[in-house]
Amino acid sequence: MTSQLQKAELLNRLHTPGDPLIVTNVWDAISAKLVSEAPGVTALASASHSVSFASGVPDNEGLSVEDAIRAARIIVGATDLPVSIDFEKGYAADATGVGANVRRLIDESGAVGINLEDSLESATGPQRSIEDSAARVAAARAAGDATGIPLVINARVDTLAGGGEWGEAVTRANAYLEAGADVIFFLGLRNEDLVKRALDEVNGRISTIGAAGGVSLQRLAELGVSRVSFGPQTLGLALAALQRAATTLTARGDYPDDLSFAFDL
Repeated sequence: MTSQLQKAELLNRLHTPGDPLIVTNVWDAISAKLVSEAPGVTALASASHSVSFASGVPDNEGLSVEDAIRAARIIVGATDLPVSIDFEKGYAADATGVGANVRRLIDESGAVGINLEDSLESATGPQRSIEDSAARVAAARAAGDATGIPLVINARVDTLAGGGEWGEAVTRANAYLEAGADVIFFLGLRNEDLVKRALDEVNGRISTIGAAGGVSLQRLAELGVSRVSFGPQTLGLALAALQRAATTLTARGDYPDDLSFAFDL
């Protein structure tokens, strides 16, 4: 069993430019256990959208902070690997509240990393001011420091997703790094040129979303990205397979091969 401190240090090291951490996002105990046992997997990350939907509530902090921390504790408890938790906007109205909640997350769940968003609601909507967003990152960093756990902060920049300007996105990214973020989760890097620009203009490591039709995982690695995740797309992948199986079984079709998949908690 690795200590929480060791897990945090490992998670940070795994964010390597050119050899990115690939995280197949999870949402509950069984998804965390199964993904953690897949060959080559070295760390896990949750997706708030998936966690929320699995609980029957909408994304964008449809969960209370207590429920979010409880869900994080279940995921972390299902694996010995380092786990980064999508902590949305920190479940608080101000930076002080973000700091208090992040400290609770570290202490009560065992998480060693977080995603922290800078949008007010959805990724495509308005954002908090740069100053407020940076203060919230700084509060999360201070919370990690207070616990003695070097929390890995993946600070999300939603500017491009909301139709904003490139220059503002880069300004935000660098402000969050100065405030204590370890990695910038840069949404909207739809093509190779944008990935290159982000890597050139942001003063730190970059993480991005991988998706069918986007820049390939191999090319993202070659360009120097440090982390690739998939958000709620992995829940969609699992649900699509389940729906296909339900359709086949209801039609009295052949038993799907995966119906005999062996799993164990």
